[in-house]
Amino acid sequence: MNRRTFIATLTGGLLATPRAEAQSAKKAYRMGYLSEGNPTPSPQLNAFEESLRELGYEEGKNLEVERRYAEFNYDRLSALAADLVRLKPDVIVTGGNPSIAALKRATPVVPIVMAWSIDPVGAGVIASLARPGGNVTGTTLTTGPEFIGKQLEILNEVVPKRSRVAVLRHTGRAGAETAAIETAARKLGMTVLFTDVRVASDLKGAFVTMTQGRASFFVILGGPMTWLNRQQIAEFAVQHRLPGIHFFREYSEAGLLLAYGPSAVAQYRRAATYVHSILQGAKPADLPVEEPTKFDLVINLKTAKALGLTIPPSLLQRADQVIE
Repeated sequence: MNRRTFIATLTGGLLATPRAEAQSAKKAYRMGYLSEGNPTPSPQLNAFEESLRELGYEEGKNLEVERRYAEFNYDRLSALAADLVRLKPDVIVTGGNPSIAALKRATPVVPIVMAWSIDPVGAGVIASLARPGGNVTGTTLTTGPEFIGKQLEILNEVVPKRSRVAVLRHTGRAGAETAAIETAARKLGMTVLFTDVRVASDLKGAFVTMTQGRASFFVILGGPMTWLNRQQIAEFAVQHRLPGIHFFREYSEAGLLLAYGPSAVAQYRRAATYVHSILQGAKPADLPVEEPTKFDLVINLKTAKALGLTIPPSLLQRADQVIE
C-alpha cells in the first residue's frame, strides 16, 4: 500500500461517522470561517454548506457561523484571524496558505480545518500529512513541487522547448507556493517571472509585464480575486497570446487554455467531514491531511485555436474534458 492510499484509507476511517451522531447532539456549535475574498457565493462553498447539512448541522439551529472576509487585502488576515479566535469557536474553517498561516499564528489551540492548501508541510503549518500534529488539519490541493512540475510539463507539451514561465499571483501569496514553483521550474530548466496583482484593474498591466518579460506561458497561483476574474484573465491571455493553466476546471471552462488539478467542490465537501469529526471530539493532530486522489485535465480547444496552437494528440487522449 503506497503512502497516498494509506492516508486516504486512514482518513476515511477516522472521518466516517454516522449522520445520526450529529443530529442527536443537543449542543449548539460555533464555527468560524475566514476568507481571503468577499461574500460572493461559489459552487465550492455551496457544496461545503450542503455537506454540513447532510451531516446534521444547520445554521440557525445547532450551528452558529461567524464569517470574516479580507476582501482581497491580505494585510487584514492577521486581525481577522485574531477576531475569530477571541470568539472561542469550536472550529475555524479556511482555505489558502495565507489564511491558514494567519490563523495558526493567532491560536495554537482552536482547531483549524483547511478546505484547501498548497504543500502545507513545506509551508510549515503541519508536521506531516499522516501526522499533522498541532491544531491544523484538512485537505491539500497539491503534493508540492512535483504537482506544479506536472503543470509545467503539460504546458511544455503544448509549447515545447520554452524556458520562461510567468506566475500570475495575488500580492501576498508567497511562501510555500512560491518555493514550490521555483523548485519545479528549476528541475525543468525554466526561469520564473513572478507577476503580482492586488486588484482586478491590475490584470491588464500584468499581462503586458508578462509578454514584455518574454514569458512563453503562465501559471495562476490563484485566490478569490483571480477566481472571480477568471473570464477576464482568459480574455487577456488570448489577447496577449499566452497559454495559461490553473488547478480548477472552472478556469478552463471560462476560457483559459488548460486546467489540471483536483475538484474544488470535492475538496470543500471533504472539509465538512473534518468539521464534523472535530465537533464530535476528534483532535486535529490525529486526523491525517488528505491529498486528492483524482486530477482532471481540461483542455479548451476553442482557446487553443485562438492562440494558434495545435494540441498534441497524446495530450488530447489524456484529457478528462475537451471544450470545443
